[in-house]
Amino acid sequence: MDSATSERPTGHPLAVPALARTIDNALKIVIVGGFGVGKTTMVRSVSEIRPLNTEETMSMSRAGEGVDVLPDLEGLRRKNSTTVAFDFGRISLDERSVLYLFGAPGQERFWFLWERLFAGTLGAVVLVDTRRLPDAWYALDRLEHHGTPFIVACNDFGGPFHAVDQIRTALALAPDVPLVECDARDRSSSKYVLITLVQYLYELASKRAAEKEAEGAAS
Repeated sequence: MDSATSERPTGHPLAVPALARTIDNALKIVIVGGFGVGKTTMVRSVSEIRPLNTEETMSMSRAGEGVDVLPDLEGLRRKNSTTVAFDFGRISLDERSVLYLFGAPGQERFWFLWERLFAGTLGAVVLVDTRRLPDAWYALDRLEHHGTPFIVACNDFGGPFHAVDQIRTALALAPDVPLVECDARDRSSSKYVLITLVQYLYELASKRAAEKEAEGAAS
């Protein structure tokens, strides 16, 4: 898939209309996680426009040692490209609201870009590969540091089965943080992940509003 950012041409079977002038709610979320967990794939599968991808071919030669070749590529032998900035996609929620998706780069040497991606972010999806759960720790740490609400989605790579409770314990997730399974290649599955995040954010906002109202009534 190329990196063009323009809308699909009129008449294309997947063509979508340009954003309406009535749009007044632009919501931003980020998809984070370790290297090779499917962030680019999720943005591609769910975006209604041709997504912007900043992928480059990884060097598997000796010249690339210590740069692109990671110490643990278990289950990633077929992966030959990596995101070097971010992925970007868009979903129209209704006539007035649009959701912007940003996929963060997974390689450690690009993590400095995460700080800017988090700016103005409503919430996040932490995408994980259950074969490599420790790869999610950095993403969880940074989101908690920024106070950004998030959910966790386990991408299906056909690995060994892990019970939800085992994954929650391994990642030290709070009981109220949603944990779902998904297939990032499937549009409906990716949409379910995003719907889960939006519902969670709505619940948090409603809870805060109720607490603020109770505080006001008590004062």
